[in-house]
Amino acid sequence: MDANDWLARRFDQDRARLRAVAYRMLGSASEADDAVQETWLKLSRSGSQTVENLGGWLTTVLARVCLDMLRARRSRREEPLAAVGEAPGDGSLEDNLALADATGPALLIILERLAPGERVAFVLHDMFNLSFEEIARILNRTPAAVRQLASRARRRVQGTEAPAADISVHRELVSAFLAASREGDFQRLVAVLSPDVVLRADETAVRTAAKRQAQGAPALDAEARGASRVASTFQGRARGASAALIDGKPGAAWAVGGRILAVFLFTIEGEKITGINIVTEPAHLAELDVELD
Repeated sequence: MDANDWLARRFDQDRARLRAVAYRMLGSASEADDAVQETWLKLSRSGSQTVENLGGWLTTVLARVCLDMLRARRSRREEPLAAVGEAPGDGSLEDNLALADATGPALLIILERLAPGERVAFVLHDMFNLSFEEIARILNRTPAAVRQLASRARRRVQGTEAPAADISVHRELVSAFLAASREGDFQRLVAVLSPDVVLRADETAVRTAAKRQAQGAPALDAEARGASRVASTFQGRARGASAALIDGKPGAAWAVGGRILAVFLFTIEGEKITGINIVTEPAHLAELDVELD
């Protein structure tokens, strides 16, 4: 048996499991088959006969393929949801029961609402028992960040996250804040802020603002309180910021050439912004799941 035949037989042993993983991530049997085929192509081109844990290697490659597909889907705002009858399985009673439990229509609909990173972390950890360390290598995140992604996804699956209606309202509030900031409208800024709003900035943001005072950067302290003071800080600013979903919550981000340089995390209570956190430290930014609008 030559090397290619050995790889093909070894891959076939994992095919059903890989299809199940891909289906849970993508919610579409046809896309799951495409992901599995792409994984096979990557394996056949890699010369991976010497990989000690081939099953783990295949899962990692498949997960990255699925992650790319989910991100592409998000960018096109597509939501392909397969009929339950399309679900792949090997025909065994045990497999079919497990698949029905894990990928019923209600769960698939909920999974479609998760950010790509959340979905991958939840599926691999909660459904397939991969460790956070393994998933961290797939997502290029820290294990702690992956744990947060999985935890947040779990809360959303269990129905304990804020409803979509609240997210929509919060998006509108953040958009109103950004518009008022860009236009330099102090009164409109104050109107969307709680009287007791707290602005916090990390050390990198404070240091960078201090260095750019001559270029018109605002005076930025590690913490500022009160609507007037926070409104003054943002008045005429935020021209380079875009609305974004950050870890599934409405926020804003500043990106240059596709690279996220700063994010603005908002705490909202009722119809007022009660907190704004400016994050610019690279290590912290790497742990955030940012989707620009």
